[in-house]
Amino acid sequence: MHNEELGFNSQAVHAGKFDDALGSAISPIYQTSTFSFDNADHGAKCFSGEVKGYIYTRIGNPTINELEQAVAKLENGFGGIAVSSGMAAVNTVYLAYLGQGKHVVAHNALYGPSRAILESLYVRFGVESTFVDATNTENVAKAIRPNTSLIYLETPANPTMGITDIKEVAVLAQKHGITVCVDNTFCSPYLQKPLDLGADIVLHSMTKFINGHADIVAGMLVTKTKEHYDKLRPVMVGMGCNMDPHQAWLTRRGLKTLGIRIDRAQENAIKVANFLENHRKVEWVLYPGLASHPQFELAKKQMKGPGAMISFGLHGGLDAGKRMMDNVQLALLAVSLGGIETLIQHPASMTHSKLSAEAKRLGGITDGLVRLSVGIEDVEDIIADLDQALTKV
Repeated sequence: MHNEELGFNSQAVHAGKFDDALGSAISPIYQTSTFSFDNADHGAKCFSGEVKGYIYTRIGNPTINELEQAVAKLENGFGGIAVSSGMAAVNTVYLAYLGQGKHVVAHNALYGPSRAILESLYVRFGVESTFVDATNTENVAKAIRPNTSLIYLETPANPTMGITDIKEVAVLAQKHGITVCVDNTFCSPYLQKPLDLGADIVLHSMTKFINGHADIVAGMLVTKTKEHYDKLRPVMVGMGCNMDPHQAWLTRRGLKTLGIRIDRAQENAIKVANFLENHRKVEWVLYPGLASHPQFELAKKQMKGPGAMISFGLHGGLDAGKRMMDNVQLALLAVSLGGIETLIQHPASMTHSKLSAEAKRLGGITDGLVRLSVGIEDVEDIIADLDQALTKV
């Protein structure tokens, strides 16, 4: 059977695997910084690109390459570029497509550091940024300028769960010759394939769902075309934000169970979201699987499932949320998401604390917003834990 005929979970297990001379069932870790050449001419040909060969792990490594090929296959992309963290992936895109006099349009509820570095760092180099509510494509259209070179989206957005119509934005961007990058961390390729919807680049913090075990930090870029791949890869190599081989091996191992982990976490999340929405102490819930979500129909159209991320607010605002978070016992009070364990956190004071008060307000990141990453524990235990914590509010 050809790999193209395999289903998602089969691809997650087998895609990218290279032939090992010893027949190892699991690809080995090439924990090396450098690779030797057959002779001086061979080395010169490797550097010139005349022959394919590994030179130095910052430039390429078989273990890392397997992971890159596997994720690219799952995203239906041309090629993958593995990096040391999610923020390394973000910066690789920014450095490749932004510069003096360039302009980016982005969702106003991005992951905190993704927005903060545009406002605090890239502005120093003449980069202009406009942040809009990208759940309405008209807002994106109105923000485009003659010097706009990048549209940067997260959908669902972190942490407000706002959903952008990727296909609509991609059609708009193509008319203006603008590159579209979508942070697909909340969904992973199991639930959403932005490249199939018209995006040019997909970005992942593989620290989250793709690895899924809270034991590595990693990022990935997947491009739709060779043109975008060739623009991004030299930036990664030049920045030196390459992935470590052991880090890549652990991530590849986690990727094998991506589908079954998300199935379980999502099944739990649907039940947790319904519990929260019907709890008297909960004021509101934002979850793509609830009919009350503003983009419920769009979520059903462009996502395979609603995922495992939930945002909610309590009657009593921040004080109520803090009391609840201080009293959970099973859930971990910690940042990050997408692991096998349930995590709860307060974005306004944690992941998005570097944003100005005005940026938080416009992005819908209220002081009362609580973000929940639902894990794979028994759902009865998750709900019981949240319920007992809510009794303390």
